[in-house]
Parts: sequence; C-alpha cells; structure tokens
Amino acid sequence: MFKKQPPITGRKIKIGLVGCGRISGKHFEAIDAHADQLELVGVCDNDESRLQAAVKRTGTVGYAELDDLLQASPDLVVLTTPSGLHPDQTCRIAQAGRHVMTEKPMATRWQDGIRMVDACDEAGVRLFVVKQNRRNATLQLLKRAVEGKRFGRIYMVVINVFWTRPQSYYDMDKWRGTWEFDGGALMNQASHYVDLLDWLIGPIESIQAYTGTLDRDIEVEDTATMGVRWRSGAMGSMNVTMLTYPKNLEGSITIIGEKGTVRVGGVAVNEIQHWEFQEPHADDERVTDVNYQTTSVYGFGHPLYYDNVIQTLRGVCEPETDGREGLRSLETLIAAYLSARNGTRVPLPLEY
Repeated sequence: MFKKQPPITGRKIKIGLVGCGRISGKHFEAIDAHADQLELVGVCDNDESRLQAAVKRTGTVGYAELDDLLQASPDLVVLTTPSGLHPDQTCRIAQAGRHVMTEKPMATRWQDGIRMVDACDEAGVRLFVVKQNRRNATLQLLKRAVEGKRFGRIYMVVINVFWTRPQSYYDMDKWRGTWEFDGGALMNQASHYVDLLDWLIGPIESIQAYTGTLDRDIEVEDTATMGVRWRSGAMGSMNVTMLTYPKNLEGSITIIGEKGTVRVGGVAVNEIQHWEFQEPHADDERVTDVNYQTTSVYGFGHPLYYDNVIQTLRGVCEPETDGREGLRSLETLIAAYLSARNGTRVPLPLEY
C-alpha cells in the first residue's frame, strides 16, 4: 500500500481550479457554501476571457498555466477541463503532491483511467471523481430502498436520458463532440446516468450497445441505446439522445422488482413519479418531500459532494467516489463503445 498524505487540520483547505467553463460555476458555488472550510487560492484557464470572468467571479488569482497554479500550493486541484485532458493533468498534479478532483468522466480511455489511479496511489494523494447526482435526495431515497432489499429480486431497469444539445452547443469549443477530448452522448451528457447502472443495481455481466450520429455535425454519437444484463440476472436498457425536440424532456430511472416498482423522472431524476412496495416503510412518507424543481440538469449535489471531500481530507471518513469508484462507470462506458464498434456483446469486467 502506498502511504497517504496526512490529514489537513487546523486550517482551511486550499483549492485551485483548472478550467473555467460551464461546470466551473457549480464548483464555485460549492466552494462558497463551504467558505468556513475552503479557500480558493487560484483559477486557471488558457482562454483569457473565461479566466478573467472567473477571476472577477471569485476574487482570486488567475493563471494561464497549470504549473503556475501549482506554485500557489493548493492542497486540492479541481479539474473542470475537457475530459480528455484529465489524465495528463491528474498525473502532473499528483507528481506535485496535490490531491485531485475531476469532473465526469474521469477519462475518455480505459487505460488512461487506470493511469490516473496509479499516479495518485504512487504519490500518496487522493483522487476524487465527481458523482454529485448520487447525493440527490430522490436517488438517496431510492438507494436506501435497494440496499434495504425492498424490491426483493430486481427484474428490470430502464434509464432514459432524452435531452437536447443544439449544434451551437458543440460549436462553442473545438474540443466538444470529439473522441479525444469529449466523448458523446453516453460518455459526456449521460455519464451520471451510466453511473446509476452499477451504483444502484450492482455489478454488470454484459452490455450490447448501438450508437449513432443522426443529426449533429460531430465526431461522436448524439444518440445511443444499450441492453444490460446484471450478474444478479436482472435485465434492462439505457436510451440516450441529445436530439429531443425542442428542449430537455426526461432523465429517468425505472426499477421493477419482485416486491416493488419505482420510477424517478422529471428532467433530471428530480421527481419520484411512482413509488410502490409490498411492505410499508417510514421512507414512504418522504416521497413528496424529496422531490424538487430544477432548471438545470446538473442538480444541486455539488455542495453535498464537497462535504465528503472535506471530511476525507480532514481524515474523518473515506471518499464516496474515489478513482477506483470512477473506474466502474468508465468501464461500463468503454464496454458500450466497444460493443457498438464491434457489433458484439461485451462481458465485464474488462481486461486490466
């Protein structure tokens, strides 16, 4: 086992953030929410306009280069850069002795994900992979129902992500819609929903997938569907498109079991639309309370995710989603792409 760095105690945890695009705002909000525990010591971006906007938003120092940000001695560096940049950046940060947090997906290639985990292990630093949707109140209630075996045997699971991303979205940056830096509808937009396949239901036995670029002018898929068989024998599917007219319609999961049926829907799994079990439980009274309105598919889980990061770096608890946990959903994604490319059923786990 590699020796981990000692806990950070007696002071605020210093944070640097790299990549000042769309999702960085959610991290700034989360850092603000934990101002008593966290100090943002710098932001970094090679786009001058985005960098200056972030400097104005946060009041911190701006850096054009990652190496310069590292000189500010952050304890933790947050990567909200294009996914294909995460592996090399993670390795550089780890070698500098800093902890790392990456947005989803952690990488676009399987071996890159493993390389990230190995680099952080060797340096004795933490690698956190953001899975903020796990902290949504609706999914927390569903997770408890699964762990409490309220469904009995789970027979079928269906996940739908029917959103829209116009061509203008992909045209905002050259890296969007590319294999090397972004990934498609499955890997980028639906990554958090792919995570639910394993986190909620359990280890996957095999995947059969189809992907297509039906309308957008991009390298990657704008639409995908896949069949899933779990080791438990449960079967299901995941259907994803970024072509929904005229706006985001649905992000949902339906679980059908021996003793229960649940559907969590809304635009981003924010509404429990059906909740029925054979045996009553106190959680049944909470169904209406956990529903929430959202104007964003990102949800409100980032501050809650940071709670666990802070407590982990303080030495109080273990990370909920570390690098190895991040590999689980990356493995599912890579299996789906291999299946679609080769026209075959892909068993899991992949070869390490």
